[in-house]
Amino acid sequence: MTPLTVVALIFGTMLVLMALRIPIAIAMFGAGSLGYVLQAGWSPLAHFLNNQAFARFASYDLSVIPLFLLMGHLASQSGISKALFALASGLMARFRGGLAMAAVLASAAFGSICGSSVATTATIAAVALPEMRRHGYSGLLATGTLAAGGTLGILIPPSVPLVIYAILAEQNIAKLFAAAMVPGILAMLGYLAAIAVFVHLYPQHAPAQAAPARTGWHGFAGVAPILFIFLLVFGGIYAGIFTPTEGAAVGVAGTLIVAFMQPAMSTGKLLQCFYATAQGSAMLFLIFLGSDLMNAALALTQLPNQLAGWVLGLGLPALGVVACILLFYMVLGAIMDELSMLLLTIPIFFPVVNGLELGMSPEHVAIWFGILVLMTVGFGMLAPPVGLNVYVVNQIAKDVPIGDSYRGVLPFLITDALRMALLLVFPGISLGLVAFIR
Repeated sequence: MTPLTVVALIFGTMLVLMALRIPIAIAMFGAGSLGYVLQAGWSPLAHFLNNQAFARFASYDLSVIPLFLLMGHLASQSGISKALFALASGLMARFRGGLAMAAVLASAAFGSICGSSVATTATIAAVALPEMRRHGYSGLLATGTLAAGGTLGILIPPSVPLVIYAILAEQNIAKLFAAAMVPGILAMLGYLAAIAVFVHLYPQHAPAQAAPARTGWHGFAGVAPILFIFLLVFGGIYAGIFTPTEGAAVGVAGTLIVAFMQPAMSTGKLLQCFYATAQGSAMLFLIFLGSDLMNAALALTQLPNQLAGWVLGLGLPALGVVACILLFYMVLGAIMDELSMLLLTIPIFFPVVNGLELGMSPEHVAIWFGILVLMTVGFGMLAPPVGLNVYVVNQIAKDVPIGDSYRGVLPFLITDALRMALLLVFPGISLGLVAFIR
């Protein structure tokens, strides 16, 4: 078989298995095994799996993933999100569309201690959606806002996809977190602007509130522990006091203390947090193994290297090549979940980008490209036909047609596209804070 035929067979097998609703980790594992056996045989495959499984799962860097997942589950189960939304709604009540803006602010704050887009979406939606519907917000605006706001769970550090990118690209996690901070804040401001423009053009979707609520000191006191945890974790990481993994452990300890200070927390919910973390971590690690096998099979074909050479030989402008890769990610993100997409494609595209002449150091190129990919992943969480965040919100708002939810995210997708173009043309936006990290 020619290398192109083998690659087509690998991806074709994976897509067929996914269409049959086989879990993505098993689909990647099966497709990768087929490609490996066709090229090298059974014995080399067994030898590869014997060594690769331990080499992958024994990595110290991977321990940060379950820690950030546990941190997010603890924050979700303890009811911290209610205090965040109450404060945000009090601050934004004077504006038309204020509850929608409050949902975005609450999502950004919750995302700063969560690291998961889906968890942020589900948690804030459970709190904010009933209030928005009670005040007469349309299902289109309410679900679109909550789905878009949930992406801030990964755009604002900590971010599980960014940790995975750091591991794959062998980059400093702390520097990537710092690089994501300004783009994440830009995403939040862009969403607020999208809401303001939308309700100005279509005021019927967000009735004006009768009387702005006053936000007292007790509202700020309710979210003070969250601010303390954020400053403790990221202040310690950026100051070089501890590593990202140690910072995640400190964050879990702090979140656990805060969680047990909340009336909603119980022993049963604590056990559920550990169970959900174990389940999520196992799923991620299996995807890691499946993607390792697929990438090894693809490497045997030498097609990734040939692809890199072919792209570089086209003579396209460097930014044009990166833009084409991002467009491919946007299309792929509409049919594939973000973690599988990163694990499968970064080993292919990262060498291509690294070989471009972009006028930056290799480290800065890697960090800048990682932030661009992260922003594109957020786009894929909203875009049809998958748009995982849209499905999550729609499962909570069962009375809202999913078509309305997809129309509701369109203004936010426009701001996403503008932000990605800005970050592509001006790398300094992402790299400005990196220089301050040791």
